[in-house]
Amino acid sequence: MTDKFTGSFTQQEPIPQTGIDAALAVMQHGRLHRYNTSGDEIAEAALLEEEFAAQTGAKYCLAVASGGYAMTTALRACGVGHGDTVLTNAFTLAPVPGAIAAVGGTPIFVGVTEDLVIDLDDLAHKLDRARVLLLSHMRGHICDMTALMDMCNAAGVTVIEDCAHTMGAAWTGVPSGRWGKFGCFSTQTYKHVNSGEGGLLISDDAEGMARAIMLSGSYMLFEKHRASPPAATFAQIKYETPNISGRMDNLRAAILRPQLRDLDKQATRWNDRYAVLADGLADVAGLKLPHRPAQESFVASSFQFLLLDWDKDKVQDVLRRCLACGVELKWFGGAEPTGFTSRYDSWRYAQSTPMPASDRILAGIIDMRLPLTFSLDDCAQIAGIIRAQVSAVFQTT
Repeated sequence: MTDKFTGSFTQQEPIPQTGIDAALAVMQHGRLHRYNTSGDEIAEAALLEEEFAAQTGAKYCLAVASGGYAMTTALRACGVGHGDTVLTNAFTLAPVPGAIAAVGGTPIFVGVTEDLVIDLDDLAHKLDRARVLLLSHMRGHICDMTALMDMCNAAGVTVIEDCAHTMGAAWTGVPSGRWGKFGCFSTQTYKHVNSGEGGLLISDDAEGMARAIMLSGSYMLFEKHRASPPAATFAQIKYETPNISGRMDNLRAAILRPQLRDLDKQATRWNDRYAVLADGLADVAGLKLPHRPAQESFVASSFQFLLLDWDKDKVQDVLRRCLACGVELKWFGGAEPTGFTSRYDSWRYAQSTPMPASDRILAGIIDMRLPLTFSLDDCAQIAGIIRAQVSAVFQTT
C-alpha cells in the first residue's frame, strides 16, 4: 500500500453494455423525442417511468430533464408561486434553494444535526412559517421520517423529498421518495444511475402528477404515458397548466433502464466501500462519523466525517495534506463556495439569518465522493491516509 492514492474521485464506471446497446438502437431509429413513436412502439421514456414506479411502489412516475427540474415541477404542482415561503435544509446543495427561487419562492432554512440530517427541533419551531417543506436527504442521510411526517401532517405542511442522493434507500423499509407528496430523483453522472443529466418524479397524487406531466411539456399527448393518472384527471388541468418543457428523451431513458435493474447490486457495492472507510476511520481522535440508525437503509455513494470545533486553519491543513496524498476532500466550512460545495449563507438570492448551532456543524463537515471505480483496497488506503493526516494535525492542537 503506497503513501499516495492515484485514483480519480470523478471517474465513474462505464455505462453497462445493455445500456449502450439500447442507446445505439434509439440512435439508429432516430426517434429520440419521447412522443415520437412508430406504430405500437412504446417509448423508452414511458417504459422507464413504468419500471421506476414499480420499483419504488409509486402509482405514478415522470421522467424529466434533471433533478432540479423535478423539484421545480413538484413545487409548481403543489401551488408554490411568487412570494411563497418554503422550508428546506440549511445543509444541502445549491439546486435545492435554486428550485425554490426558480418558482418565485423564498427558502426558510432549517438546521442540521451532527448526524447530518434536518434538525427536527428547529423544524418544529418553523413549521408555521410555510405550507411546504422541500426536504433534502443530503448526501444520503435520512432523518426519522416517521417523526417528520407526523409533525408535518399535524401542521398541514406538504412534504416534497429531494432524493438525489437516496435512490434505492429507505427508512423503516419505506423507500425514499414515498413519504411525501412527491419524490424527486436525479440521474446526473455523480448519482446512483448515470445519464449525464436527468431526473425522475414519483407520486401517488393523481392531480399533482397530472399537473407535473402537463408542466413537463406533454402537450395533449399525456395518454402516451404509462405510469400516469387516468386521462379524466387531465380534463381541466390540461387547460390551466403552462407548458414548461423539461422532458427526458428516449436516449437517456434507454441508458438508464438497465442501470435501474442493477441498482440493488450497485447499492451493495457502494455500501461495502463505505464500510471499509468507516472501519478505517473509527476511533480517530478529533474525527466524528455520523451515526447511521438501524431504521435507515442507505446507498453510500459518498462519505462524510466531521472535524467538529476545529480551528479553520487546522481543517485546511488536513485538506492540503490529504490532497498532497491524492485524496480529494470537500469542506462545507469555507467562506467561499467552491465547485459543487456551498452553504446556505452563500446563496445571497435567498435571505437568511445566522444559525450558530448549524454553523458550528457546517464548519466541520468534510465530504468525499465514493465512486464504484474504487476497489475495497483503494478505500482502505484512503482511510489510512485520512487517519494519518487527521491524527498528525490533531496532535498539534
